[in-house]
Amino acid sequence: MTKRKYTIILTPGQPDEGGYCVEVPTLPGCFTEGETVEQAICNAKEAVAVYLQSLLDDGLPLPEETDDIISMTASVTVEV
Repeated sequence: MTKRKYTIILTPGQPDEGGYCVEVPTLPGCFTEGETVEQAICNAKEAVAVYLQSLLDDGLPLPEETDDIISMTASVTVEV
């Protein structure tokens, strides 16, 4: 058994729907969601485990997290 770490990005859902969308940048196509931050994180862990197991079952290597991921908030002024 190997322990891996992957960055997850939580984005608030639509204001009228609530919840959070989750993306795992290192694992293309690995997305999930949750009603709360805690549920979104739990669902992300499950989604990553299923994704990695699928790769192993197909005889593919597990992706390594890199330092290429940069997360920041950019402030932008827009004239309206």
